[in-house]
Amino acid sequence: MPNEIEKREKAAITAIRSSFGTEDDESGATLFVEHHLEEIEGEYWQKHLGTTKPEPISVLDILVLRSHWGGDDEIETFDFTLPENVTDYVISVRFDDSGQVEDISMES
Repeated sequence: MPNEIEKREKAAITAIRSSFGTEDDESGATLFVEHHLEEIEGEYWQKHLGTTKPEPISVLDILVLRSHWGGDDEIETFDFTLPENVTDYVISVRFDDSGQVEDISMES
């Protein structure tokens, strides 16, 4: 199962990056990034990205896996967030039964 978890984690990150800024992503990664760029102080971004005003897409570079859960093997949904528990929000990526990304959304 660890290989499947790693595979899905990579697929989830790829899907998040691919969806960012698209019309289909209004309530997913794009909203997550916009919200956090407005709400989090520049010192946090400086520490993690080397600038107080990072490019929006670069925020996705520091996402960390918070948890994966659901289904018999706990691999149906993967939740990603920012380091150091700076937020209660996650980008949640759901997979269908065949292992394909089904949905990406911002959740709290």
